[in-house]
Amino acid sequence: MMYRRIKQILCCTLLLASSISAQALSPPTELKPFRALYESQLDVGVELALDAVRELRKDANGHWILTSTAEAVIAGIEESSRFTLNDLQVIPQQYQYHRQVFGKRRDAVLDFDWPNSRVTNNVEDKPWHMDIPAGTLDKLGYQMQIRLDLPGGQTKLSYPVADGGSLKQYDFEVLGTESVETPAGTFKAIKVQRDRGDDAKRETYIWFAPELDYMIVKLYQIESDGKKAQLLLKKVESP
Repeated sequence: MMYRRIKQILCCTLLLASSISAQALSPPTELKPFRALYESQLDVGVELALDAVRELRKDANGHWILTSTAEAVIAGIEESSRFTLNDLQVIPQQYQYHRQVFGKRRDAVLDFDWPNSRVTNNVEDKPWHMDIPAGTLDKLGYQMQIRLDLPGGQTKLSYPVADGGSLKQYDFEVLGTESVETPAGTFKAIKVQRDRGDDAKRETYIWFAPELDYMIVKLYQIESDGKKAQLLLKKVESP
């Protein structure tokens, strides 16, 4: 249960309320590499502190690579998404997930085959295929797509995501702007909620700071059992 919450605090994410004019925000014309450090608090019956790092860089082949890692004494998770960009649309090429908790390891790799509109899921060395529509994202790539879409002024966003061996629809709603205090400073941020439907017992909120190119500065989640998790930006480093 603990590793599930660690994963959720890193993966769950997320536009702009009608009170904010779209003209006041300038759409990004390109991605910029970054490396951001976060501090995280998880309630797993006891308070658990984690250090988390998110990094975006470009490889020698011109592909973007987004990584997200979290480590504690008894657990570690690393995710990565390798993607290309076409007219500000994220096109995933490969997603990797590696987790180790109490000495037990789980690995998953998703390879996207766009000419054949399918993805190969390789979980624990047992590959299988799934058909996907155009615009499908992976579980890290959709977070980058939201950052690119936020300046457009939409109040609702929706993405097809290859998740857990199936195709799921991730829906998000912009709630407005708030001043967010973090160890890295105070930011005027756009608050976004993941819309899981009226009967959902889990709640996820994410704050994006336009002054940091819409980087995530805070994430807050309430689980169905009432336990809470929080992620706060601690430091932004030069890549």
